[in-house]
Amino acid sequence: MAGNCAGAAGTDEFSPTAKVDKMSEQDDKSNELTLEHRILIQVRQVLAAVVRDVTPPPGMPSPLSPKTIEDIRGCFALISARERELSGKENPDVPVFGGEKATTRIVDFKKPED
Repeated sequence: MAGNCAGAAGTDEFSPTAKVDKMSEQDDKSNELTLEHRILIQVRQVLAAVVRDVTPPPGMPSPLSPKTIEDIRGCFALISARERELSGKENPDVPVFGGEKATTRIVDFKKPED
C-alpha cells in the first residue's frame, strides 16, 4: 500500500532521503531561531496534530470535555503571544474588537480645491 502512494505520486516525497532533506532544511531555518522559539513551534505543531487526530467527523460528539477544549485554546493563545514577543513585531492586520482601543488612526486626505 505504501508503495502505491509513492509510485502514484511520481515523486520521492515518501522516500527516507526526502524526509532527511526536509529535516535538514528545517534545521537550517531553525538555526536562526532561539531554543525557546523552536520549542514553541514544536509544541504548537504537536498540539495542532493532537487536535486534528481527536476531532470527530461532523455530527459526532467531541471526545474532549468543554474545559479541555478551552484549555487547548488557551495554550494556543499563550504560544502565539510568546511567539509575537520573541519576534518583536506587532501585526497590523489583527482586527480591533469592541472595547479595545485602536492603535492606528485613519486619516482622510482631501484633494485641495483649485
